[in-house]
Amino acid sequence: MSPLDAFWHIANLFAPAWGLAALLAVAIKGLWRREAKSLGWRKLWGWGAAGGTAAAIATLVLLGRDGRMAGYALLVLGVALPQWYLLSFKR
Repeated sequence: MSPLDAFWHIANLFAPAWGLAALLAVAIKGLWRREAKSLGWRKLWGWGAAGGTAAAIATLVLLGRDGRMAGYALLVLGVALPQWYLLSFKR
């Protein structure tokens, strides 16, 4: 595998986590305007992306491969929990 292929392989592994984190940050800023007023876009996305990245790695460790429904459920939790915590407790 060439270095460019390896880069795209890793990028595609984490793309669902980063994309879901971005979509959830947009939804939070749109639906909970008053509650999320003090939270920046980058902070919401960053914490969600970090949680999703950790979930993707945990999926590989626990399940042996990505692409399973349990892995996607863990990904949703990994993205949503840090953003929920920021919205609920870090105002």
